[in-house]
Amino acid sequence: MNKKIISVCNQKGGVGKSTTAFNLGAALAEKHNRKVLLCDLDPQANLSEYLKYTEDNKPTITKLILEVAANSCISPDTVNAAIRYNESLNLYYIPSDINLANAETYMQTALARETILRRILSDEITEQFDYIIIDCLPSLGILLINAMTASDGMIIPVQTQKFSMDGLEALSNLHRQIQATINSDLDIVGILPTMVDKTVVSRNALSVLTERYGDRLFSTSISKSIEAAKSSESGKALCNIKCKIGDEYIRLADEIVGGI
Repeated sequence: MNKKIISVCNQKGGVGKSTTAFNLGAALAEKHNRKVLLCDLDPQANLSEYLKYTEDNKPTITKLILEVAANSCISPDTVNAAIRYNESLNLYYIPSDINLANAETYMQTALARETILRRILSDEITEQFDYIIIDCLPSLGILLINAMTASDGMIIPVQTQKFSMDGLEALSNLHRQIQATINSDLDIVGILPTMVDKTVVSRNALSVLTERYGDRLFSTSISKSIEAAKSSESGKALCNIKCKIGDEYIRLADEIVGGI
């Protein structure tokens, strides 16, 4: 399953979407020498913070979306101007900002509103990269629909805690609708268990995930670890730190490149 544009999504917050997007991207770049573009599609902009983005005069994803919503098209030069480069991580990225929440309102009346991000990530942009990873906001709204419409595949992080699977069925239904109507190429690359620990609750949740989604579950699971929070604060990728969770994200990248 060779997927180039991958959305990391789950409408439930706090499951490790931004951490996964950041560390998977870093592992693909560092350990597999892939050219990776990260796209922050969350008004909270956690991914942008991990990448040490500071406000400048270049466009953010918000400005790109507003441009397409107003004019129905956008030039590749404008999109390229929005791409930053984090040299220490060898990662390219398009940052987000808090105004993305307001952009959703303008998207509602735009022509072909579901395809705005697809028009931003045109062939001229995507052909520059081996992988494009989209960090999605915790919602089933128009921004998530745009991410799924623009993507080849989805990674769904699921926290192995009580009620963690609530809403997975709604996300699966949305996936089926988009696959049937807008983007027939959209696949679920895999469901990723996150924040796994040695508690009975975590073991039970992992067992239920295996039973329900065994064929779509990654072989890799991500442990609950203080190193993840430290990595987010420092902007250092876990794959560059000797730790269990860093090795897990390297194995996840191995699965992605290997085409699970």
